[in-house]
Amino acid sequence: MAVTKSKFAPDETVDTVFNGKVSIIQKRTGYRFSIDALLLAHFATVKNARRIVDLGSGSGVVGMILAELDRDAEVVGIELQESMVERARRSAALNGFASRVTSLLGDVRAIGSLLGRETCDYAVANPPYRAASSGRINPDAEKRMARHEIVAGVGDFVRAAAHAVRPGGGLAVVYPAGRLIDLLETMRRERFEPKRLRLVHSFAGAEASLALAEGVKNGRAELKVLPPLTIYTAGREYTPEVCALLAGKIES
Repeated sequence: MAVTKSKFAPDETVDTVFNGKVSIIQKRTGYRFSIDALLLAHFATVKNARRIVDLGSGSGVVGMILAELDRDAEVVGIELQESMVERARRSAALNGFASRVTSLLGDVRAIGSLLGRETCDYAVANPPYRAASSGRINPDAEKRMARHEIVAGVGDFVRAAAHAVRPGGGLAVVYPAGRLIDLLETMRRERFEPKRLRLVHSFAGAEASLALAEGVKNGRAELKVLPPLTIYTAGREYTPEVCALLAGKIES
């Protein structure tokens, strides 16, 4: 299905990543993807994953990057907000991915009604970062649900991955560095043994702000801590590594 300019609403924008190779339809004033999603897509090791589930897929940007990186991969996104699912479906068509990238409307807590058990090779998740009781709750519904654990928390996302991913398959998550222990404990409890960890810093010398963690279902205990990733130079420009990543020049 082709998506023409007339298919875009006045309050929507079409934003690109990978030097224009991937286009994402977003609401102008609603929730919009950030660099976190791009970092997650590149961190995930999905080279041999034929079926990937994107939990809380939002605009679908992570799944479409993975589809661009591996033209043999099939991606299934699960998203609770109908408006975001509708835009993600149009984005998939816009990129020519409609046959390989699908978006399902549903709750990750009810994943059993959406996907069969252990039918995926890999899962990615960018769950809400903040507890429901912390910080200012955004009045915009899309932003509120994407940022705060209003409906589901990290445990729900990891449990959903445990249902969907086969033994030996993987899970990659981006999460606040300050809540890293919660994430790793949850992954191990749900039988995703943490195998790779990379901390993300806004500037060299600054405290880590994000953590990228990957686990293998039923894997053996052995964690590889990767070199830190710094996003900005002292002059507030993207570092060379991040520039290459945004251009799609780094593959997992």
